[in-house]
Amino acid sequence: MKVLIDACVLYPTVLREVVIGVAATGYFTPLWSARVLEEWARAAARIGQEEIARGEIAALRAAWPGAEVAVSGATMARLWLPDPDDVHVLAAAVDGGAEALLTLNLRDFPTRVLSGEGVLRRDPDGFLLEALSDRPEAVRDVVAGVLARARAVGIEGEARPLLKRARLPRFAKAVTGS
Repeated sequence: MKVLIDACVLYPTVLREVVIGVAATGYFTPLWSARVLEEWARAAARIGQEEIARGEIAALRAAWPGAEVAVSGATMARLWLPDPDDVHVLAAAVDGGAEALLTLNLRDFPTRVLSGEGVLRRDPDGFLLEALSDRPEAVRDVVAGVLARARAVGIEGEARPLLKRARLPRFAKAVTGS
């Protein structure tokens, strides 16, 4: 299954690390566009982390060389969304042949518009819950790896609060068993 990942899922770090980690298990094939990646870099720049984001983007591109979708102007021109600035995200999903769009921005991606394009809108929390149900051991290993990397850079705490801050409350509860 191909899944277009919106910038709001790629940034912040913990959410991205879990989602990309689950993709690395073979659960889905991630997609994004150059513009989605640029939105991530601009968001990071607002808090003085643009250089870090650009390095992470370069690493992501290297790890997933086929994930970047070229968006057609013709596709952009025929699509409509409540926020015109989000049309490029749906266009990338359509042009990339994505079955789903993974986003936290539910308001600006109406399900009836997306379904008309053959794209299912998914929130990361529910999507990762399904992945946990389908591949519990692999997903738990992903979370353990994310937690270990967070601790290695000085982020203390348990998995559940870290995942809840990443806007994954139901997934956090399910994956930690509490």
